[in-house]
Amino acid sequence: MLDLLGKSFRLCDGMKRRDALKIGGLGLGGLTLPQLLRAEQAAGIRQSKKAIIMIYMCGAPSHQDMYDLKMDAPSEIRGEFRPINTSVQGIEICEHLPRLASIMQHLIPLRSVFGSPDGAHDSFICYTGHSTRNQPTGGWPSMGSVMSKLLGPKNKAVPPFVGLSPDAGHPPYGSPGLPGFLGISHAAFRPSGPSRQDMVLQGIDAQRLGDRRNLLSAFDQFRREVDSTGMMEGMDSLTQQAFNILTSSALAEALDISKEPAEVRERYGQGDSKNFGDGAPRNLEHFLMARRLVEAGCRVVTLNFGRWDFHSDNFNGMKKTHLPQFDQGLSALIEDLNYRGMLDDVSVVAWGEFGRTPRINPDAGRDHWPQVGGGLLAGGGMRGGQVIGSTDRLGATIASRPVHFSEVFGTLYRNLGLDAYSVKLPDLSGRPQYIVDAKYQPLPEVI
Repeated sequence: MLDLLGKSFRLCDGMKRRDALKIGGLGLGGLTLPQLLRAEQAAGIRQSKKAIIMIYMCGAPSHQDMYDLKMDAPSEIRGEFRPINTSVQGIEICEHLPRLASIMQHLIPLRSVFGSPDGAHDSFICYTGHSTRNQPTGGWPSMGSVMSKLLGPKNKAVPPFVGLSPDAGHPPYGSPGLPGFLGISHAAFRPSGPSRQDMVLQGIDAQRLGDRRNLLSAFDQFRREVDSTGMMEGMDSLTQQAFNILTSSALAEALDISKEPAEVRERYGQGDSKNFGDGAPRNLEHFLMARRLVEAGCRVVTLNFGRWDFHSDNFNGMKKTHLPQFDQGLSALIEDLNYRGMLDDVSVVAWGEFGRTPRINPDAGRDHWPQVGGGLLAGGGMRGGQVIGSTDRLGATIASRPVHFSEVFGTLYRNLGLDAYSVKLPDLSGRPQYIVDAKYQPLPEVI
């Protein structure tokens, strides 16, 4: 395989890859797709500008302290935050989210999200729409991996699926979304640290690179003949993607936010690039990087943000760091997409794996509450300026319009131009799997 400099690590299947080549995401070669999908591609979806940016809020934020404040509840439930008006009459959100309040016409707060099977911390449902229980052979793939498989890259030098999530002390917090039964060639490309320097040729011309590629192919042909696992097929795609990246500056330029005007970088801010405890950094530059990646042709970008698992000191933790920085980064992203005429094409979703307890515990924190959580949608041609769902007076149970994670995924796939309910992909046992359960249809409110 291609030997680029970088840190070696081990995958769950035992293979090693270089940090610089956490690529995946390529649908190279002749894919056997349903007739519907071929028709959609012929209609131009393959080359469309549509994309998804997904912000995973590690550890699950308290919905009742952000988009669903309960001012009529007792003090031990409602907490210390107060609601403020937004740009849409009748919608109120937390006082520590003033920038998001000012652009509520573009936003869709979700107040009744359900589907998490338990209170275990795992990003899996946020990236797949499925529970970790009763998975098909090989496991459910994330949305980025599905898009990589079905549509492949818009630009061969830019992976269709990029995960900006750095590793975290709690591994699920650092996951960018797994490829599941789609395999290693559709994993997220994960640019991190010094590995960015390995994305361009340094002192090697195209002819020398071609010679190395021919030598590599000769070695791989021998290994392919003795391979009984099918792994070589996936590695072929990884190698092809690596050569495409090395012979173009498109990806390196997309990741270089120094090319942005100073006023744009200032609008996004920097946040904190260090991991927060066992969670993720609050890196506001990742919001800007995500916009540049979808602009360059990436179909799905995932990033993680903070550690919202405040079992203690919930209100100080949220108001001093997490809420104001999240407010700045997400509002800057949505405003920037709108200014550039990209908001109708790019869907944005921000959420965590479940909600938090209505009652504040003795340590001034909120504990795990899988019964109901929340989230935020924007863009993608969806009708903003509305709230979907509600909870009871205490924020403990769903009062109206339950929203399953899979309904949001059906909506996001629809925004990308795909009918997720007609597409089947084979798992590792050869059994065809629908990527979204048909009982969870796209949100009619946003169409």
